[in-house]
Amino acid sequence: MRRHCRRRFLEFLAAAAFGACARAGSPGAAAESRSAMRFAICNETFGDWPFDRAFGLAAECGYTGIEIAPFTLADDVRDISAAKRTEVRRLAEKSGLHVIGLHWLLARTKGLHLTSPDATVRRKTAEYLGELARFCADLGGTLLVFGSPKQRDLAPGMDRAEGMRHAAEVFRATLPVFEKTETILAIEPLAPQTTNFITTAAEGEELVRAVDSPRCRLHLDCKAMVTERTPVADLVRQHRAQLVHFHANDDNGQGPGFGKLDFVPIFRALCEIGYRGWVSVEVFDLAPGAERTARQSIAHMKKCLARACAADSAPAVSSQ
Repeated sequence: MRRHCRRRFLEFLAAAAFGACARAGSPGAAAESRSAMRFAICNETFGDWPFDRAFGLAAECGYTGIEIAPFTLADDVRDISAAKRTEVRRLAEKSGLHVIGLHWLLARTKGLHLTSPDATVRRKTAEYLGELARFCADLGGTLLVFGSPKQRDLAPGMDRAEGMRHAAEVFRATLPVFEKTETILAIEPLAPQTTNFITTAAEGEELVRAVDSPRCRLHLDCKAMVTERTPVADLVRQHRAQLVHFHANDDNGQGPGFGKLDFVPIFRALCEIGYRGWVSVEVFDLAPGAERTARQSIAHMKKCLARACAADSAPAVSSQ
């Protein structure tokens, strides 16, 4: 790896995994400063809104990052022109947002599957992930969250060990492109109601270790973690070493604060481990509407983050 690229990469990892809490400002600002966490929102939250309108509202609400679902631009990322890529990045930056990366990587694609018993399908899947990494870099992003539940399901009769081998093979094949584009693959455990492969944080970390590269890390999602016996905050602590990205959503699939999940201990755990990455709002139920979801989610997260930080150091959040 070129020296300057390696330096940028190591700085990214350090920012995502470690950090200290500063002590200044108003309750919300102090909490964010102390944890160095940054708030983002996934763009499909806004449905068919024009990008300039969606990005503008996200920035107005206080988000500084936007996470892109490729299917909101095209079913196949290879069909997204260079001009369109430049436009999306420009619109985000004009609104004061940073494109942090991609998720729903294989949604609406055809003939691609992570654990397919067919080696040709796995090869094509790896090649497509490389195209996604290039697209991500074109937008200025660094993270690719691999969820895509139906494109990773184990085929009937396939055991978990075989699925792990196939998945690790596909991800290892993408590493040269991830290295070249300076992007990171974030493996996302999902609830067992949505997939039969990688349904716990421990299984996600197992796959990360099987790939065995700093370009492959762990992503955690609140709605998925609530299906585990271990509390969400404890899962955050247990998997701190591999954690690179975080999705905030409530137990009902709506935004943070729309359900019953207590986010105070979750943010306390993120502060304790020195998490400095993005906390990105991803919702599956848009019944409250895009604008209400965006506004109330970040307001609730900031309130919970302030309370979490106050529990550790009251003076940090009580002065203003």
